[in-house]
Amino acid sequence: MQSVSSLKSAAGLFIAFLICFSAAAIGSLATTPQIPNWYAEIAKPSWTPPNWLFGPVWTILFSLMATAAWIVWRKHGMKNARNAFAWFGLQLILNSLWSVLFFGWNNPGAAAVEILFLWLAILLTLATFSKKSKTASLLLVPYFVWVSFAMVLNITIWQMNG
Repeated sequence: MQSVSSLKSAAGLFIAFLICFSAAAIGSLATTPQIPNWYAEIAKPSWTPPNWLFGPVWTILFSLMATAAWIVWRKHGMKNARNAFAWFGLQLILNSLWSVLFFGWNNPGAAAVEILFLWLAILLTLATFSKKSKTASLLLVPYFVWVSFAMVLNITIWQMNG
């Protein structure tokens, strides 16, 4: 039989994954219908990743985000990591909003402005998580790198189609 703390820890991990993948689902609702239509027709640079790569990459990144949040929660709880979780929540909201702007509204310009705020929110999440757990902050580095790349790609697509 598991101890209460083990059950609480497992429940916390489940909730972290549920929250992160809920944000992913919201973004996916805006993205998926536009892949074969609008996104297929716009000009993109030659270094754009193939469409099939985005799903696996985002699955890994959202899993890393959930694990990072769980580590911080497990070590510090919500009260002692309130600032870190505020930034974490904001970047999740901005992540979903980016998909709505870029794909849902077919607006790379608005998405280019928004992704700057997303990038900053991720950077601040990384900084606040690093004060709580080096491991948790390291788990967010691939996400930061991917969004940095996505920001350059977004701005390039905006310029090519503006």
